[in-house]
Amino acid sequence: MRFLVALVALVGLVVAALALRVHYSTELQPCSINEKWDCGIVNHSPYAVIGPIPVAAIGMAGYLAIAVLALMRRKRLVLLGVLTGLGFSLYLTHIEKDVLLVWCIYCVTSLGIISLLTLLTLVWQFVGRRATR
Repeated sequence: MRFLVALVALVGLVVAALALRVHYSTELQPCSINEKWDCGIVNHSPYAVIGPIPVAAIGMAGYLAIAVLALMRRKRLVLLGVLTGLGFSLYLTHIEKDVLLVWCIYCVTSLGIISLLTLLTLVWQFVGRRATR
């Protein structure tokens, strides 16, 4: 299970890197689909940074940490990481839905990835406890 968690986290790392590329780009983005789906608007908004750090870079660091911790079999720290990431991703989804009124396909994909990671990690926790009984 740890390899699956690490692999999915690396997919999340790639998605976050694509969002970071949009953050620093001034060109028309391929994910600019219509007035409701535009990664450029989301990734250039004031909500796309915390201080000087782009949210996508924080996501990259988080996904990398989850992958490394999973490979190290640090289940509780992985659980802490995915729950933190899920909470933050849900907050950002609220910003897209209720404040910006625009969706970013990379952000929605990242929400799906962190949700999957949360589910996988919970299964890993449960199966690990059950196997030791």
